[in-house]
Amino acid sequence: MNRILAPLLLAAAFLAATLDASAQSAVRVRGTVDNLEGLTLTVKARSGEMVRINLAEKYVVAGVSPATLADVTAGKFIGTATLGQKDGALVALEVLIFPEAMRGANEGHYPWDLQPESLMTNATVADVAAGAKDRTLTLKYKDGEKKVLVPEGVPIVTFVPAERSELRPGVHVFVGTARQPDGSLTAGRVNVGLNGLVPPM
Repeated sequence: MNRILAPLLLAAAFLAATLDASAQSAVRVRGTVDNLEGLTLTVKARSGEMVRINLAEKYVVAGVSPATLADVTAGKFIGTATLGQKDGALVALEVLIFPEAMRGANEGHYPWDLQPESLMTNATVADVAAGAKDRTLTLKYKDGEKKVLVPEGVPIVTFVPAERSELRPGVHVFVGTARQPDGSLTAGRVNVGLNGLVPPM
């Protein structure tokens, strides 16, 4: 198995396990790294709160890297957070292009917490219709179909392999965690923005 595929397959497994946790136990942490000591990651959340996360021994670090709207083509598996509608389509806040190794991860359409009342759709791009400055995507998933308008300037990103050394103080991260019965948070994967990028999901 090649060096790129292996970590992405492992990351896909951790992502599915984390985000498939019950709605009560799933906690998504967005913020900047304050400290990493052993397997304890402390993140300054966007609320200003310091959040401690207990990482799995074999935790994975995935880099979040810029992509472009031109990379969103028919057949790609993507995730997009949306808010509201325009002309019968959901309006994208961001688009994540999944690597092929992560196809099918958390497929479907469900509530999301990027902003109040936002939604998430993980699905395959069936069609791309070009507007003057935007694109309208037809997304198909196992239980349905959605149309999503992607306005000009919306962040487009993808996952790439990254090293644990990227978890330096001040870097931006997005971590899907599970709250344990004792109240602690655990995670098997950390998504880190590369070169100053803020993970938009």
